[in-house]
Amino acid sequence: MLGSPTGSLDRMSSVDKAIATQLANIQAKTGKSLDEFRAILQQSGLTKHGELRSHLMETFGLGHGDANTVVHLAKQTDGASAAAGKSEDAVLDEIYTGPKADLRPIHEVLMAAIQPFGDFEVAPKKGYVSLRRKKQFAMVGPATKTQIEVGINAKDLTPSAERLVAQAPGGMCQYKVRLSSTDEVNEELKGWLKQAFDAAG
Repeated sequence: MLGSPTGSLDRMSSVDKAIATQLANIQAKTGKSLDEFRAILQQSGLTKHGELRSHLMETFGLGHGDANTVVHLAKQTDGASAAAGKSEDAVLDEIYTGPKADLRPIHEVLMAAIQPFGDFEVAPKKGYVSLRRKKQFAMVGPATKTQIEVGINAKDLTPSAERLVAQAPGGMCQYKVRLSSTDEVNEELKGWLKQAFDAAG
């Protein structure tokens, strides 16, 4: 059994469990563990996420979603997403610590919702992570002990007094959304993020 690939939570979130199940199914199908896939990807000489995903799809007959998950997790754990010598997961452990630890599942559900959009870079910063294509399309990190803040870079979104808050010109993001629970990672939020993702490519 591959175990949980995405974090060091004392209790596995629903996203952790889903990914662990997905990886177990991939291993049953291919006979390869995540560590073995990581070595295969390193030896391939390829570096771009899309190329690595296509390599797994062609070589092992994986579907797009399975191949995408393997590449994402392999890059997380081999340090390709590292900042200041730390992996993305290690940075998240620092961001979501102490009283903010309970916010980690919201972050994971949000990232799982964004993954199907396509290739992007996760750049850990101090206190948050930056999500980038050719340019930054979103920022994610704790705003308080009980809320995550999602900054969104997109034009022509319709601000909502209840949710989507427009920011002053010249800032790092044009809009911000606060999240208090995983239930708030809904189709409305995914639509805003998809618009920002598309505009950043």
